[in-house]
Amino acid sequence: MSAIDRLAASLGRRDEVPNQELAKELREKNDTAGIGEIAVHLFDKDKNIANDCIKTLYEIGYAAPALIAEYSDSYVKLLKSKNNRMVWGAMIALSTIAAIRADELYPHTNLFAELLNTGSVITVDGAVRVLAGIAAGKAEYARKIFPILFDLLKTTRPKSVPQYCESILPAVSPEFRDEFIRALRSRENDLSPTQSARVDKAIKKLG
Repeated sequence: MSAIDRLAASLGRRDEVPNQELAKELREKNDTAGIGEIAVHLFDKDKNIANDCIKTLYEIGYAAPALIAEYSDSYVKLLKSKNNRMVWGAMIALSTIAAIRADELYPHTNLFAELLNTGSVITVDGAVRVLAGIAAGKAEYARKIFPILFDLLKTTRPKSVPQYCESILPAVSPEFRDEFIRALRSRENDLSPTQSARVDKAIKKLG
C-alpha cells in the first residue's frame, strides 16, 4: 500500500490517527521515498488529501525536521493558498525546519512578517517560530528580523505575549538581549500575574 493510500482521507476516515501513524512510520523507517510521495500531493486537487499530506509532513517535522526540509519551497508556496488549513499547516511545517534552512527561508522574511498581521492565530504562532528560527541563523538575519518580532511583542494581545516570548527566546543572542527585555517590560501593566510569571521565567533564562 502506497503512502497516499494510507492517509485518513484515502481510508474514508475523518480523524487524524492514520496520518499520525503514517508520519511515525515514515520517520522511523527514514522512508524518504514515501515522504516524497506525500510532498507531491500537497497540491492534490482533492482538498482532503492535500490537508492530510501537510498534516503528515509537519508531524514528521516535529521529531525529524531534516526529513521534510527539502520541500521548503512547497511550504512557502502554500502560504498563498486560499485554503486556510494549508496555510497554517505549511507554516507549522516551516517552523519545524526554519533553524536548519535559514538561508533558504530568509529571502521570504517579508512574506512571513506580512502574515503576522493577516494570518490566522495558528499561522501567526507559526510565523513567530519561523522568524525566530531564521534569526538564529546569522547575525545579519537577526538584525532584520528582531525589530519585527519586538514590535509584535509590544503590540500583540496580552494573552499572546508569553507564548511569543517563549518562541523567540532561544534565538536571542547577547546583542539583542536588552532590547528583548525592554519589549517585554513595556507590556508589564497589560499582563495577568500568570502571564507575567511566564515572561519573568523566560527573562531569567537569559542570565
